[in-house]
Amino acid sequence: MTGRVFTHCSAATLVEGERGYGLVEDAAVVVAEGRIAWIGARGDLPVDHAVWEQVDLGGALVTPALVDCHTHLVFGGDRSREFALRLEGASYEEIARAGGGIRSTVSATRDASDDELLAEALRRVDDLLADGVAVVEVKSGYGLSIAHELRMLRVARAIEGERPVHIRTSWLAAHALPPEFEGEADRYIDEVAIPGLETAAAEGLVDAVDGFCEGIGFSPAQIRRVFDTARELGIRVKLHAEQLSDLKGAVLAAEYDALSADHLEWLAPGDAPLLAEKGVVAVLLPGAFYALRETRLPPMDALREAGVAMALATDCNPGSSPLSSLRLAMNMGCTLFRMTAEEALAGATRNGAKALGLEAEYGTIEPGKRADLAVWDTEHPDFLSYWIGGRLLRGRITAGHYHDA
Repeated sequence: MTGRVFTHCSAATLVEGERGYGLVEDAAVVVAEGRIAWIGARGDLPVDHAVWEQVDLGGALVTPALVDCHTHLVFGGDRSREFALRLEGASYEEIARAGGGIRSTVSATRDASDDELLAEALRRVDDLLADGVAVVEVKSGYGLSIAHELRMLRVARAIEGERPVHIRTSWLAAHALPPEFEGEADRYIDEVAIPGLETAAAEGLVDAVDGFCEGIGFSPAQIRRVFDTARELGIRVKLHAEQLSDLKGAVLAAEYDALSADHLEWLAPGDAPLLAEKGVVAVLLPGAFYALRETRLPPMDALREAGVAMALATDCNPGSSPLSSLRLAMNMGCTLFRMTAEEALAGATRNGAKALGLEAEYGTIEPGKRADLAVWDTEHPDFLSYWIGGRLLRGRITAGHYHDA
């Protein structure tokens, strides 16, 4: 067996338990058959690897490829007018109750063709790729009928055939009520969310099940019915929880051994230990916090003290987080949520992978993991959260091959 040795670089391994990013100065990264075979200081390179082809990375920083574990990037239209209304004083809830918000995107998404949805999604994926992202989660939730929700997931799956990215899909039919089900949330769960999930699972279109547990979304009891079906189908769950109020959605998520609970601005500090106990990742979404001009921070100290794994994601969507830069989300996590730069990078790599159930394959540089790595025009990982904007990605290593960005 032979492979390649990437040298003249520093490597932020992000291995859990290691301090200082697990940073290896003057590193050598050995890749064989598309996986990490060895990582360490170049001077310690095993003799049997020293004769392999060596690739000089010119002093670059190498990190695991980034993981965007929460997006809604398949959608039609935009909501720039609602952005202007919020600036004029309207709240997110007021806009939603007036027929705007998610419903306006539902209309635009239903009207768009598959080709149009894919073309627009690829533009946003290209933004993420430019930020070193290799894994993206994509939710349904803007079709709100069985046919349109399935169509969204098919479009999401099609992204992999067009770009070098791994896609994970989440069934989010329990996102909002379409006009034809006004005031009939239980009937919608019975006639769309549950049977549609069963069909999506049968067609192999869904990797996880999500819901919007909120006063303007669905109640914990309604989400529970969807999660019961997911459990019967053997599909893991995640949940939009405690974004606008504390309905104990995170507690519900923990009860179902969820992959993640996402948003969490209104999470009660006393509920954080339950997330840690159940291994539920707290996915923080500072883009939505920023765009909605929220003021209540997630209980960061409680999450840290409990040892909850914290991920960061863009929440890329047309209404509450029109953001397609994971590096900017990392900076926001630091400036708005007071994360450390190391927490931010771990959130966009190791913990992002864990939030998708992919921690065995992605998120760290260690033997056995996939050799999907980002190569950066900087010497230290602090810079990735510090510098706002611009192109820092020099290239990527995919399955053992280096490609310029």
